[in-house]
Amino acid sequence: MRRGQMITTYGVGAMVAIGDRSYIVTGIDHWNVDAEKFAIHEPRLQHQLKVKGFRLPPAWDEPAGDGVRVRLFPEIHSCPECHRLQEYRRFGADRDGRCGGCGRTLVPSRFVVACENGHLDEFPYYEWVHRKTDGETVSGDGHRLSLHTTGRTASLRSIVVECSCGKKASLEGAFGKSAMKRISLRCSGATPWLGRDAREEGCQATPRTLQRGASAAWFPVYRSALSIPPWSQSMHKRLNADYPMLKRLLQLDPSGKEAIDSIREKGLLKEGADPESLLAALRERIEDEERASVEDPEEADASVIEVGGRVREEEYAQLSEGTDHVERGDEFECVRPPEVPGVQRPPKIGGVMLAKRLREVRALESFTRVIAPDEGMESVRLASISGEEMDWLPAIEVSGEGVFLTLDQEALRTWEKGEGPRRRADLLRERHLGVLRRRAEEAGETRTPRTPVSPRFVLLHTLSHMLLNEWSLDAGYPASALRERLYVGPDMAGILIYTATSDSAGSLGGLVAQGRYDRLTTSLHGALGRHRWCSQDPTCMESHASGVDGLNLAACHACVLLPETSCENNNLFLDRAMVVGTPEAPSIGFYGE
Repeated sequence: MRRGQMITTYGVGAMVAIGDRSYIVTGIDHWNVDAEKFAIHEPRLQHQLKVKGFRLPPAWDEPAGDGVRVRLFPEIHSCPECHRLQEYRRFGADRDGRCGGCGRTLVPSRFVVACENGHLDEFPYYEWVHRKTDGETVSGDGHRLSLHTTGRTASLRSIVVECSCGKKASLEGAFGKSAMKRISLRCSGATPWLGRDAREEGCQATPRTLQRGASAAWFPVYRSALSIPPWSQSMHKRLNADYPMLKRLLQLDPSGKEAIDSIREKGLLKEGADPESLLAALRERIEDEERASVEDPEEADASVIEVGGRVREEEYAQLSEGTDHVERGDEFECVRPPEVPGVQRPPKIGGVMLAKRLREVRALESFTRVIAPDEGMESVRLASISGEEMDWLPAIEVSGEGVFLTLDQEALRTWEKGEGPRRRADLLRERHLGVLRRRAEEAGETRTPRTPVSPRFVLLHTLSHMLLNEWSLDAGYPASALRERLYVGPDMAGILIYTATSDSAGSLGGLVAQGRYDRLTTSLHGALGRHRWCSQDPTCMESHASGVDGLNLAACHACVLLPETSCENNNLFLDRAMVVGTPEAPSIGFYGE
């Protein structure tokens, strides 16, 4: 597995199939990570997540093989020959995982149970067969389970669990939402990624049956930030490793003498750097931390989420402004496209910037199960990725290029006042709030849910998908190698489409060229023309509810949906009509005819 997958696909708490075995990735307190060798720094993200730094997931280190550690899970296995169903250790298996009785390769349980609080446990085969008629467990003496497949159908009815006491039951109905409730089973609070017997007491949730490889078994919660000036500049990068120590020295001696002495001792004065300049950079960083610690004023509308918060606001300002001077070691370079005689800026576009150098840090903060994380659902409980309190999080850093564009604010505000856009956005907004209220009630949450949905948000999100699809054709990138980053707020209306992938697809080059006015105009017209008609129309355009929980309108896999790795919002809150209008009412679209 690639290191990037340890953040987005197979992170802490996720189940991984390796050959005929199944494992669960352990908490970061069990990882053997060299703090200096694998250190990653991004001050803005560190402050947001309240950690001292990040560390790259360790690679497999021969001959010890001591990288990211895993545990066997599920522990319940079955033998296809003798049909026994029990814990792996009771089979007397050899090193290759073959049954000690008949020599066949053991098969890990296909099913597990999980709850929305992140807990995960073995499927309760014994309780399912006996319907809790006694208090014994699967490993209890006198009750031996076996697993049989009749082969009559492909349904769960053909999978039958039998007990030596004579009772048996098929797994039909095991995936029902109330299946575990019917057998009076409550969540055990098991957290096997933190230890074999690790548990959290007091969970009142009803567990749900999941297939071991189901996507709902693990949803990552990761945060990301772009490295922007001044933190992306080589001067500030030299301070990263020793910043906590230098900060303490400056606080003890405000004159900075001790800090400068330490800067010299640490060998931070490379390439003729001035110690006073490093000291000024240190003071700037401390002042920025203090400003960020001030609580933001309350929002005017408590039901609205400003997408991205302070981190995105800073990025938006820097992307809009660009960079005047860039040194060799800097990690951010953003310039305006060159002027071409006779070529004007594309219609209704406020500004365009070419991000020739970008660095993004993505950190795994937590994960959820059963219910995907939702920015507006504050009651969703995030699972812990360590059994002990740690001052770091696993992260990766990726470099690439991109194009940043903003919409014309005057044209945007005029369009937002229209009845059509507001009506369609309100439909999605109320539907999303309804989903959040339902989840809040189930979790016993009393706070008012919030949603990012607004006409501006839906427009930017859908336009971003259209352009990304177009550029994947024009620039030669696969769509999965491109990503979107949205900037939405009262004074923000921007889209960054960029390559930030750790494999070779992120370094092909050519995406920045799509931001030149002539090419952007061609791409924009091509994207709008391509998406005015979908092969699923009129069904797609006339749809009043599509996607998960009906949180899309005119959007389907034949038009604007993207690979999940490319979209920030799980392919939700999309509506082609907001961009191009409908045949009956083209004025609904920002670019309607």
